[in-house]
Amino acid sequence: MAETSAVVPHPSPMTSPGPALPFLGLDTLWLQVTGTVCNIACRHCLVSAGPKVFKHRMMTVEQCATALRTAEGHGLREVWFTGGEPFLHPEILQIVDLALERAPLGILTNGMLIHDDLAAALGRRFREAEYNMEIRVSLDGPTEQGNDRVRGKGVFARATEGIRNLARHGIEPIVAVTQLDDSELSQAQFAALLRGLGVERPRVKWIPPFRIGREDGRGRAYETWESLTREDLAMPEVSWTLQCGTGRTLTSEGVYPCPILINEPGRKLADDLEGALVDHPVDHPACYTCFVEGFSCSS
Repeated sequence: MAETSAVVPHPSPMTSPGPALPFLGLDTLWLQVTGTVCNIACRHCLVSAGPKVFKHRMMTVEQCATALRTAEGHGLREVWFTGGEPFLHPEILQIVDLALERAPLGILTNGMLIHDDLAAALGRRFREAEYNMEIRVSLDGPTEQGNDRVRGKGVFARATEGIRNLARHGIEPIVAVTQLDDSELSQAQFAALLRGLGVERPRVKWIPPFRIGREDGRGRAYETWESLTREDLAMPEVSWTLQCGTGRTLTSEGVYPCPILINEPGRKLADDLEGALVDHPVDHPACYTCFVEGFSCSS
């Protein structure tokens, strides 16, 4: 699928009149450190990232530092890096250090850029930092054929080498697997793969399909009835179980409720983090997926 190198204007501030979710406090900060810039263009990518996609550009070190300082003042409990591909950032280790000074850190990656030297540098931080670091590598099949049909030719080989490098330096990554409609996958298949790569305690995070971005065209679209209602939000536990009740996502273009909705029209909350710590509508169909699946990107 062809990508565009044009700069696409970011969505306008939130205008949706739908049911609102109370903001309960800032536990989780997501930094879209490389925006929508990625080294691959997965067929099911929910933010349509790719090598020449600049809807959200890379964040600067200072933008990340400012966001972390602000979040720390609001009770920050964890930080997550995503993209795009975080390890494309030329100063990623500096940003890693800034985060690990303040809170536990998770990094979502395709694993392809984790060469031995980088894995060694991450391993040192994993052992020595005050806070824990978790790395999550995306795979969508336990074999080259199954994975590369949606993630691209050659991805499986490089991603599994990245996993092997991490394991060699003491980091056992979690594998994140999107449950596509036409796939039949099991925990045991990935456990066997990970053990063969040197991971002693295999862990898999299953991700339901979000039918936005490229997945909207590759798979089925959302049905009209797939949306949250005010009655759903009346249940007392919902505000705590939906990740956007206690989290925010910062990109170079502004602040959004979660990393899933950064390209969705009208979902921008504010230009800066302070202005985004407010109640917000959760009437997007992707919100319904989080609700019915009990899904959170971070947990």
